[in-house]
Amino acid sequence: MTATTTPRNTFWRDCILTPVPVAKGESIPEGAIVCVNADGYAVNGKADTTLKYAGCAAESVDNSAGADGDTAVNVRAHKAFRWDQDGTITQANLLGRAYILDNQTVTATDGSAAAEGSEPAKEAAYSKAGTIVMIDDDGVWIY
Repeated sequence: MTATTTPRNTFWRDCILTPVPVAKGESIPEGAIVCVNADGYAVNGKADTTLKYAGCAAESVDNSAGADGDTAVNVRAHKAFRWDQDGTITQANLLGRAYILDNQTVTATDGSAAAEGSEPAKEAAYSKAGTIVMIDDDGVWIY
């Protein structure tokens, strides 16, 4: 295709609420961390380095009996969400990366750190979530 030289009607989305096809066997509850697997389907957040953080489920969707893409979940994105944390995130982590433990919990590390006095560090165990933008008594805000 060649470059345009005239005005064009370009379709757009704000991408704040985007439908993402759900992986087979998944049941995603409203308010949960949603990730996208290697095949491009929505799954619950969990400790898995192959997942990509998508955002927060805007609704509950049950595709536990369906095939890949039989249903879609509306994912809210491009917002800061307050998630639970495992206690490793402190004020010193502000503006650092958070990592996904499960569909409602984040942590400060990627899971690769070895315990003191043990064998060398292993490969990362957790996928990246967003950036830590605020920490309060009720959780950690991730953008």
